[in-house]
Amino acid sequence: MLRPIDNYFLQKEEPIKSCLQFLREHILNQDANITEAWKYGMPFYCYNKKMCCYLWVHKKYQQPYIGIVEGKHIHHSDLIIEKRARMKILLIDPAKDIPVKKIDAILKEVLALYK
Repeated sequence: MLRPIDNYFLQKEEPIKSCLQFLREHILNQDANITEAWKYGMPFYCYNKKMCCYLWVHKKYQQPYIGIVEGKHIHHSDLIIEKRARMKILLIDPAKDIPVKKIDAILKEVLALYK
């Protein structure tokens, strides 16, 4: 029987599915203290048990994104706040190459908040 978190990724259509699976592995490989959890019906990534980011698909744009929990403290031109007070998101176009360097720079900043 699949865990809900695994089922979440498997139910997505391509190319969103592959994009999310890559992001999942990439986030987990950033630091040994990052763990994956199923919270609020979505995959969350925690650093030392504190929620730092999550993966989701934007309803309007139909693009996967990385949600940064403490996004208000992260200053990057590609992060979008929309109507959120605390969180910011980084949209990822699954039809293009994933911007790994940009993601790494943002995640490095995120992890620095928690260290």
